[in-house]
Amino acid sequence: MARFDLSDVEWRIIEPLLPDKPRGVARVDDRRVLNGIFHILRTGSPWRDLPERYGPYTTVYNRFNRWAKAGVWVNVFNTLAAQSPESMAFIDSSIIRAHQHAAGAKKGGADHAIGRSRGGLSTKINAVVDEAGLPIRLSISPGQASDKAAAPALIDSLTRTDHVVADRGYDAMALIARIEARGAAAHIPTQRDRKVQRSVDRAIYRQRNLVERYFNKLKHFRRIATRFEKLAVTYLAAVALASARLWTRTYESTT
Repeated sequence: MARFDLSDVEWRIIEPLLPDKPRGVARVDDRRVLNGIFHILRTGSPWRDLPERYGPYTTVYNRFNRWAKAGVWVNVFNTLAAQSPESMAFIDSSIIRAHQHAAGAKKGGADHAIGRSRGGLSTKINAVVDEAGLPIRLSISPGQASDKAAAPALIDSLTRTDHVVADRGYDAMALIARIEARGAAAHIPTQRDRKVQRSVDRAIYRQRNLVERYFNKLKHFRRIATRFEKLAVTYLAAVALASARLWTRTYESTT
């Protein structure tokens, strides 16, 4: 088994989440293809440099790309993330530099979620992790986009959360009200220039490092740490698949 290949335990978790094989059509070995995709995500190598043990790179690339556009990889992540109790939600974002190959996409038509921030062309990954530090919600936006703009959609998708924790970048009365309307407590410090400062539970707020640690783990996947995909749908699929791998490794360690 190669270094980044799925273990038997991980494969038993993921295999039932993949699309059924069409009748009468022999599909290339799913496990081998998926291992090839993880090799690319983890090493950041160009698709053409995929080792021969994974089969033709075109097969692996086409499967990743086709299933990304069909929402398969995001569905795999969502299914695993649905196992979370979601009692606590820690929200944050991380800026990702866009490689010139990604930034060269044609303007107009397809969504790219690439913008110009202080570090150049970039994308922002917005994430929510639970009390175990595992990702439960994901989205991407242009690098210059405000964290507050991405937060409502993430918050609205939480259905059983008691506590929402975020840093000062998410301080907005509308956002606080949105959280409280869902029956959760907001642990978000006020901006320092506000006359009235809102207090937060320090013990809960200190756990915010869980989301920072998630981003650190996510960026071990070099094709996530630097964005090479031109389309938002394919980059989000890569982020979702890498995040799903964090879930399968957690399951493996507890079995």
